[in-house]
Amino acid sequence: MNVKQNLSRRSIWMRLLYMLLFVIFYTVAELVIAAVVIFQFFLSLITGAANERLLFFGKSLSIYVYQVMRYLTFNGDTKPFPFEDWPEASHRNPQAQMANAEEAWTTKPTGK
Repeated sequence: MNVKQNLSRRSIWMRLLYMLLFVIFYTVAELVIAAVVIFQFFLSLITGAANERLLFFGKSLSIYVYQVMRYLTFNGDTKPFPFEDWPEASHRNPQAQMANAEEAWTTKPTGK
């Protein structure tokens, strides 16, 4: 394909719109992660232990940010939440969970 054909492809312009939307979502997620980190730190300071709900939320938010980054960097075509389900965290090993989440998420058919 030449440049003129690429410029006239509707799909690439739609991707740009989605990318702009996900940049906004990523920025909000960064702020939420910062709040979770600070809140979790002070809870640990006061109670001596991390809050279980915040641990799970932090895991799922981390997976979501990973999915957004994959989409923004053209390493995946699957649009993350709200176009897919919110990623769920579990008690499993975080590295194994991330690998499983990536495999499950990247093997879904693309919406092209």
